[in-house]
Amino acid sequence: MYPPIEPYEHGMLDVGDGDLVYWEVCGNPDGKPAVVVHGGPGSGCSAGARRTFDPERFRIVLFDQRNCGRSRPHASDPATDLTRNTTPRLIADMERLREHLGIDRWLMYGGSWGSTLILAYAETHPERVSEIVIPAVTTTRRSEIEWLYRGVGRFFPEEQERFVRGVPDADRDGDVFQVLAAYSRLLSDPDQRVREKAAQDWVTWEDAVISQEVNGTPNAYSDRPADAVMAMVRICAHYFSNGAWLEEGELVRNAGRLAGIPGALIHGRLDMGGPLHTAWELAKAWPDAELHVVEDSGHTGSETFRKVLHEAIERFSPPKEG
Repeated sequence: MYPPIEPYEHGMLDVGDGDLVYWEVCGNPDGKPAVVVHGGPGSGCSAGARRTFDPERFRIVLFDQRNCGRSRPHASDPATDLTRNTTPRLIADMERLREHLGIDRWLMYGGSWGSTLILAYAETHPERVSEIVIPAVTTTRRSEIEWLYRGVGRFFPEEQERFVRGVPDADRDGDVFQVLAAYSRLLSDPDQRVREKAAQDWVTWEDAVISQEVNGTPNAYSDRPADAVMAMVRICAHYFSNGAWLEEGELVRNAGRLAGIPGALIHGRLDMGGPLHTAWELAKAWPDAELHVVEDSGHTGSETFRKVLHEAIERFSPPKEG
């Protein structure tokens, strides 16, 4: 990672619907445009994400997706209406931001949920994408959601049972989407205690899924600030209970739209929450992408993972001046 850096420009973009999306730009104003698309959904962009690209060679764009991070209104407030926070609207927000910044084409970078949003954007606007770099590939298919919130419970039966017990009795015996929809309702409950318990139950499960990774951080999700946890969990439940407003398998099925866009897919073989199979399928459907499987890494990465990621970005970097 490059040294810490501060943005030279930032603002709030009015995307309609009463929503303001925070954005910032770092690095070289004349450098190659690169946009960082954060995960979650709802995690917000961190200051550390600014350090992924060489600030001398890149014009680095970061933004907080609707209702999280520094965007407003914030999902931690139960009065914030999330019905207008959908994948198609996030794609439109990104396109509006690109136009606002006067960027013709940009390199896209982001993992986990960020990779889903990148693929959805790039398949809608391929002419606006120069390259794509994805660490930890997901496409948020319903099958992937089912694995993350039920299937992987085969390895964590006690934690899985605790997660399901977090919803009312009537919702426990349905499919995983009924459980997630129940969490979505609890996270919007007028009673703060109900909301806080649901958020804690959710992040306790997320912590469990990555708990066996050699390079994982204990309580990686639950140790975040309370407002950030609430926003992320509420947005996650909102998106995943609705299948992210994507047709099942559409991002892999439509990968032909990415023809001509060079891509680098970096995925840990030990990623329990997002098994390698999705990255493998995407690489087969997208001939211009190279898949790099990192043997010692899970979802949270490793030193080897970061080295491979850096090398991938370097391949797409402009030459240094002088």
